[in-house]
Amino acid sequence: MRLLLDAHLSGRVLGPMLRARGHDVRSLSDERELDGLEDEHVLELATRDRRILVTADVGDFAALFGPLAEQERSHEGCILLARIGHHEFAVIVEAVTVALEQHPTEGAWVDRVIFARRPHR
Repeated sequence: MRLLLDAHLSGRVLGPMLRARGHDVRSLSDERELDGLEDEHVLELATRDRRILVTADVGDFAALFGPLAEQERSHEGCILLARIGHHEFAVIVEAVTVALEQHPTEGAWVDRVIFARRPHR
C-alpha cells in the first residue's frame, strides 16, 4: 500500500519497518520543506499523492473528515493511531498492518477512516 506518515511519526524508523512489509512509504519527517504543514494540507498531499495517511493526531484529523464529506470531497483513506505512543514503533507497525489487512486493496481505502488500536494478536 502507499502510505504517508504524518510529521510526528518517525520516517527514519517506521519507514524501513513498513517498507520491509511491502509498503511504499513517504514520510513528512523526512522532507524538511514539509515541516509545519497544516493538517488540511497534509490530507490534501496524501490525497494528491494517492496515499493512505497514517497519523497519531487523532483529534485534529478526525475533525477534518466531517467537513470534507459535507463538501463531497474524497481522500485516499486514513489510519488514526489511537492510544499508541509515537515511540512504540513495533506497536505502530503492527496496528497499521492489522488495519491494512482488514481492507487489503487501495480502492477499499477511499474515504475510509480507521481508528487503529493496540493489536491483540
